[in-house]
Amino acid sequence: MGSPAIAIVDYAAGNLASVAYAVKHLGHEPTVTRQPEEIAAADRVIFPGVGAAGACMDNLKRLGLDEALAEVLRSGRPLLGICVGCQVIFDHSEEDDGTDCLGFLPGSVKLFRFAEGVKRKVPHMGWNAVTMERDHPLVRDLGEKPHFYFVHSYYPAPKAADVILGSALYGGVRFPAALASENLAAVQFHTEKSGRPGLKLLDNFLNWTP
Repeated sequence: MGSPAIAIVDYAAGNLASVAYAVKHLGHEPTVTRQPEEIAAADRVIFPGVGAAGACMDNLKRLGLDEALAEVLRSGRPLLGICVGCQVIFDHSEEDDGTDCLGFLPGSVKLFRFAEGVKRKVPHMGWNAVTMERDHPLVRDLGEKPHFYFVHSYYPAPKAADVILGSALYGGVRFPAALASENLAAVQFHTEKSGRPGLKLLDNFLNWTP
């Protein structure tokens, strides 16, 4: 059996069925797998996520998927993190009393904290506009402020501002919502739940050659 063209990482969590359905809708046949060798050898990899950073990292390490994802990154092949998959690519998360993460990008993941008098529910859940801040193949043809679907209590805080493709505003907190650096891309929102804009971004990723 050959290497999968598109691997979707199964780390015992994540919205795998919806992501796989979205990829199939775009005309591709993904492989949902938790086999490190399949992920490390795939042409491109989607790393979806729901749940908490601590459990995510525990499962990645237990299954040997942390090293498989690192190999994809080193190889120069496209890697897309979604939601928690966008968060654990950084050095550290405040979630679960502090969680050491994959360290693919310098930075941390922070809990929403609002200014005094600002009342917003956490998690941030629902549709939100994303302001595109620079051009990139991942966000091409999405318009200046497409809307995407979010479900999260924490958000990425990269050390380098030049990795930010788009940002969103919630409760007065502007946070990065789409990021890219070399062959690594990540979005805080759920592409697979975001209708036409989400499918377009996913299609852009599936046709992206870093």
